[in-house]
Amino acid sequence: MATLANIAVGSQVWVADPDDAWVDGEVFEVSGNEVKVICTSGKTVNAKVSNIFPKDAEASPCGVDDMTKLAYLHEPGVLQNLRSRYDMNEIYTYTGSILIAVNPFRKLPHLYNTHMMEQYKGATFGELSPHVFAVADAAYRLMINEGVSQSILVSGESGAGKTESTKMLMRYLAYMGGRAAAEGRTIEQKVLESNPVLEAFGNAKTVRNNNSSRFGKFVEIQFNQRGKISGAAIRTYLLERSRVCQVSDPERNYHCFYMLCAAPPEDIERYKLANPRTFHYLNQTNCYELDGVDESKEYLQTRRAMEVVGISTEEQDAIFRVVAAILHLGNIEFSEGKETDSSTPKNKKSWFHLQTAADLLMCDENALEKSLCERVIVTRDENITKTLDPEAAVLSRDALAKVIYSRLFDWLVNKINSSIGQDPHSKSLIGVLDIYGFESFKTNSFEQFCINLTNEKLQQHFNQHVFKMEQEEYTKEEINWSYIEFIDNQDVLDLIEKKPGGIIALLDEACVLPRSTHETFAQKLYQTYKNHKRISKPKLSRSDFTIHHYAGDVTYQTELFLDKNKDYVIAEHQSLLSVSKCSFVAGLFPTLAEDSAKSSKFSSIGSRFKQQLQALLETLSTTEPHYIRCVKPNNLLKPAVFENHNVLQQLRCGGVMEAIRISCAGYPTRRTFDEFIDRFGILAPGVLDGSCDEITASKRLLEKIGLEGYQVGKTKVFLRAGQLAELDSRRVEVLGRSARIIQRKARSYLARRSFILLRKATLQLQASCRGYLARELYENMRRDAASLMIQRNFHKYVARKAYKGLLSASVTIQAGIRGMAARKELLFRRQTKAAIVIQSHCRQYLARLHYSRIKKAAITTQCAWRARMARKELKNLKMAARETGALQAAKNKLEKQVEELTWRLQLEKRMRVDMEDAKSLENAKLQSALHEMQQECKETKALLVKEKESARRAAEEAANLRVVPVIDTPLMDKLTAENEKLKALVSSLEKKIDETEQKFEEASRLSEERLKKALEAESKMHQLNNSMQSLKEKLSDMETENQVLRQQSLLNSPIKPMSEHLAITTTPMKHDLENGQFKSVEAKEPQTAPPAIKDYAISSKLTIPNAERQHESVDALFNCVVKNIGFSNGKPVAALTIYKCFLHWKSFESEKTSVFDRLIQTIGTAIENDESYDHLAYCLSNTTALLFLLQKSLRAAGSAPRRKTPPPTSLFGRMTQGFRSSPSSVNLSVDGLDLVVRQVEAKYPALLFKQQLTAYVEKIYGIIRDNMKKDLTHLLTLCIQAPRTAKSSMLRGSSRSGSFGHSGQTSHWQSIIESLNNLLKTLQQNYVPAALIQKVFTQVFSFINMQLFNSLLLRRECCSFSNGEYVKAGLADLELWCAQAKPEYAGTAWEELKHIRQAVGFLVIFQKYRISYDDIVNDLCPVLSVQQLYRICTQYWDDKYNTQSVSSSVLSSMRILMTEDSNTAVSNSFLLDDNSSIPFSVDDISSSLQEKDFVDVKPAEELLQNPAFHFLQD
Repeated sequence: MATLANIAVGSQVWVADPDDAWVDGEVFEVSGNEVKVICTSGKTVNAKVSNIFPKDAEASPCGVDDMTKLAYLHEPGVLQNLRSRYDMNEIYTYTGSILIAVNPFRKLPHLYNTHMMEQYKGATFGELSPHVFAVADAAYRLMINEGVSQSILVSGESGAGKTESTKMLMRYLAYMGGRAAAEGRTIEQKVLESNPVLEAFGNAKTVRNNNSSRFGKFVEIQFNQRGKISGAAIRTYLLERSRVCQVSDPERNYHCFYMLCAAPPEDIERYKLANPRTFHYLNQTNCYELDGVDESKEYLQTRRAMEVVGISTEEQDAIFRVVAAILHLGNIEFSEGKETDSSTPKNKKSWFHLQTAADLLMCDENALEKSLCERVIVTRDENITKTLDPEAAVLSRDALAKVIYSRLFDWLVNKINSSIGQDPHSKSLIGVLDIYGFESFKTNSFEQFCINLTNEKLQQHFNQHVFKMEQEEYTKEEINWSYIEFIDNQDVLDLIEKKPGGIIALLDEACVLPRSTHETFAQKLYQTYKNHKRISKPKLSRSDFTIHHYAGDVTYQTELFLDKNKDYVIAEHQSLLSVSKCSFVAGLFPTLAEDSAKSSKFSSIGSRFKQQLQALLETLSTTEPHYIRCVKPNNLLKPAVFENHNVLQQLRCGGVMEAIRISCAGYPTRRTFDEFIDRFGILAPGVLDGSCDEITASKRLLEKIGLEGYQVGKTKVFLRAGQLAELDSRRVEVLGRSARIIQRKARSYLARRSFILLRKATLQLQASCRGYLARELYENMRRDAASLMIQRNFHKYVARKAYKGLLSASVTIQAGIRGMAARKELLFRRQTKAAIVIQSHCRQYLARLHYSRIKKAAITTQCAWRARMARKELKNLKMAARETGALQAAKNKLEKQVEELTWRLQLEKRMRVDMEDAKSLENAKLQSALHEMQQECKETKALLVKEKESARRAAEEAANLRVVPVIDTPLMDKLTAENEKLKALVSSLEKKIDETEQKFEEASRLSEERLKKALEAESKMHQLNNSMQSLKEKLSDMETENQVLRQQSLLNSPIKPMSEHLAITTTPMKHDLENGQFKSVEAKEPQTAPPAIKDYAISSKLTIPNAERQHESVDALFNCVVKNIGFSNGKPVAALTIYKCFLHWKSFESEKTSVFDRLIQTIGTAIENDESYDHLAYCLSNTTALLFLLQKSLRAAGSAPRRKTPPPTSLFGRMTQGFRSSPSSVNLSVDGLDLVVRQVEAKYPALLFKQQLTAYVEKIYGIIRDNMKKDLTHLLTLCIQAPRTAKSSMLRGSSRSGSFGHSGQTSHWQSIIESLNNLLKTLQQNYVPAALIQKVFTQVFSFINMQLFNSLLLRRECCSFSNGEYVKAGLADLELWCAQAKPEYAGTAWEELKHIRQAVGFLVIFQKYRISYDDIVNDLCPVLSVQQLYRICTQYWDDKYNTQSVSSSVLSSMRILMTEDSNTAVSNSFLLDDNSSIPFSVDDISSSLQEKDFVDVKPAEELLQNPAFHFLQD
């Protein structure tokens, strides 16, 4: 609480509120011991100083993950911190080592996936965000490291999430201690699957929870010395048996009843079930279904879980028979019998259910009726049979149902324990306790009494643990703590369980007495404890009593205490079910010996539960406890609703407030020295002179302040309650004085600046006025001068304009007249020309129209016919494709098409040649005719010239003669006719010449078109040849794969060496020397050595020296290639040498060989012996090159080889061959590539060797990539968080610390750069293909992105402004490295860092509160998901400029979207996953290399000196 000295006007405080429990506000007025507070809600509250608490004005709006870090550890501070984190979907919060879990009432699968478990695996407690996995991991690590058993206590009220938290704990422990299943189910699987089984039979819907555990559970998980789960045991406590028969609205009975009613039809018919509404034990409430729960699916899942935990199918059927029998028992109604106080089943329906229950329990129907309606009283002399009235019969029926269900539940627990098994040699265990929380209802019965007793015991254990932790903290810091006290609740425990005289003892006594009732029991309590401070009697009740628990007062109703405390089975029920024909039912009720039955004393549930509780606490006392307090934020069971009063009550009931009270009794405020100096250094600036260390400076600071009662430890300053508020008040005063000084200086500065600006403005105004007057005078003078000039120019302009107008008019008239005449002439000529053009175009159009119609009709007909044929062909192809030989048919058809096209092409070319010959002859004839016509024309023209000349001379001579009027009319007519004939002949010759030229042009055009068609047909023929060849290759590959698969399917062990697959049979074989070994005539034993050695003994034709030389050649090859023989012209020598030797020895074509096995073993041994980057890169380069050569060379056996084109016989064929041999198509043999790569027909060993070599390429690549990731993991953990700088750094004094810190910041990033450079240099020196180098660095950068981004999301201290700048500088170094490495090697590696780049870019942006959600999603961080953005925004804190994160509206938008995502689909994890796949294929390797690169590669010099390897020089 606050003190008057710490309260001043303007102080931020918390004040009690009846609606919200606590509200914050500002002190407006202080009057004596009372203050007036203006709340943030707007209302004004008057309160006493002792009833208000100080508020930390500098607290983060996002809260803290550990509430021990709060400046003020009190109720409102804790409540506000939990609410702030809950609003951000942070459901976990630490209070020291205690984890508080607030139920979100929504599924959050991203918080509990395997990737999240990997993040918390081995992490220091408190290093990552609070999580249930962190508690489990801490317990597991303590057990492994210290060998001490651990326990995790999960508590909370119904609906707080205890069951789910327990599931997550068990999942994580199974993940850490799990192992691969050798035979059957593993222990961890059985432990996990026991949860749904126990939930089905022990959980039910209550008012507060849809899946409330109605029993307590303690799971002991045993571990061996290696930390693996070796055994487990489950203990249950206090099953609520009364729920079987009595259910209040709107609760439900146990889940198993509803699951069975929703079972498959055959099960329902077998058990004679119906709708749950028809059964009395289920229809006492109106709730039959749960939202989002499918009972039929739950039934099947429960049966699968029962199978996993070891319950057989027969036992499952028996279990559900018993459950169905209980339902039928509940439907038996009774009416009065014939005798007095007797009863009998009421009607036929009751008799039906009685018979069904008897059939299901496999007992006698009449015996069942008697056991329900009669009682046998045993006396000394005789047995007396007493009939029961209907009410007593109903009670007997319910008692039978309850005891059957209780025995069934106990059997399930025992069966699960026996199936899982316990490890007698285990010395360490982890226990998980899922126990009910403190309960206080309107009606509290015996169950609530036992539950609250449990919580009292556990609270005492909790208080002792918290006090022990406080003592350990003070002892570690070496401070005085002897005067610290804490309140114990032992008096309440003595009140309840003390013997004799305790409440349980009095209850057992009342149960033994025959005439005792709940009223006599209550009166006994009142008399015994009338002066006890922990128990009291309510005023208006005669049988109730109130106990003052640590969590509050609870009033208990004793009406059913005696009945619920009795733990016995009615003798008639025992005798009935013990003789059941069903062995399972009989096993639930074993027959008791008469002596033990007679000597057995009264047993009560309360006493037995007290013993179980005592055993539990003894077990917990031997373990190191860990606490998880589950909190239900609201009673509506809805997400995003936080009720302060409800949560506060649960914190009190859960002991969290008691732990805080214990902490406040000592030194609740603890600050490290640097934090203390950073916050309160302004109270004594003199201590920050750098002359002393932090501890001395803190002591001087406290002494100068004059504070008393504090303690200075080894690493922290410990302050008593209220001292931090006092320091804060002094700090506020210092800051207030500083603010007033700053205000005074600022106001003086503003006034002086205003005066200077005013004087400056006055001078400027005067100068402006004087300048204005001078400019006005000057303007008038300029205006006069301008007027004179304007008049003069105007007069001149008017005169000139008049003259120009007259001149222009004259010229315009002349031009118009001349233009009109010219236009008339032009119009006439244009009309004449247009008429001619129209006539020519019209004739041309008519001719073209006729031609185009004919052509279009022909094309349409051809297209229709071809389309019909194509559809028919397509249909045939589709039908053929469904058959097995589709590819073969396609190949044959393509061959026919090629032959047909070849024939057509030859025919077309032959026709073209013939047509060209005919055209040439016709052209020659036309040319000769043209030449003759031209000669005739010339002669005619010459004759006409002569005649004109003679006529002219005759006219001249006639002019000199006398005119004689003689008219020779016939002669004139004759001459005129001849002249016309000559003119007609000339015109006809001209027409023939034009027609000939047109025909010649048309013939040339047709020839060009046919030549073009011929070339197109030739290209199409080449394409068809290529497609046919590719189909052949695909067909051969498929045949080879089928052959390989058939052979592999016949083998029993596919991972055996190749030589075992290819064991030599007894079939006689021809003797031949190839493949680097001999083929034997007969083999009588499996091939375990190289065949060259075996064949040596039985060879009849070859000599011993030849076999030895062959064996020596193989040995020499492998002895050479195991060494690093380097590279030649950038290609590995070893790969090419091995390839040439195998090619020369014809190993690829061999049916049986062992050289491939030997090479594979050599590669594997080389990788295992040396995993350095240089050696792995050398192996990767060689295996990649060899795989490339095999890919280019090997052809599957049985595939058709490429057929050579037959030599052409026709002229056209020879022309085509000439075209093919043109320089445009280069033959491979010209480049000499056939000398390196030669296609061979590979057999099964070669194809298997190729697959194994591919696997080794992928394995070596993965080793290099994973080793690089391991090297970078430690450096990345150091790079994610910048070294902290604070005011206390001034105490360290020198400037060199700054330079050292800077170098330390960059050294980690430089180490990463150096690692990348070394790897790149190594890969380049070993000539690894650039494509593989790109893939390596792409995946490495993806790993860097994943590590940095996940660490940023999981650690709040990393989401700061300065840390963003630090990481951004490191990313800039990586970007520079990518630029220097060039895209040839870096590829798209920089793009893999997009998540961390955008996240860091967001951290270093100023004024985040002004950024909208759309700006963030579309511009700043388009790659990040809503969950990731929300986590970054809520965890962000500015340690440099103290700015705020994004606005509350942006956070609200993100929460809405996250809620929608969680409602519509399963939310994805906000963490990134690592990609460990192989990102390339054999085709990628083939495309990255070229065959011509291997032409100039020289073989190994060592082998060239060996005569057996002279073939390498060829």
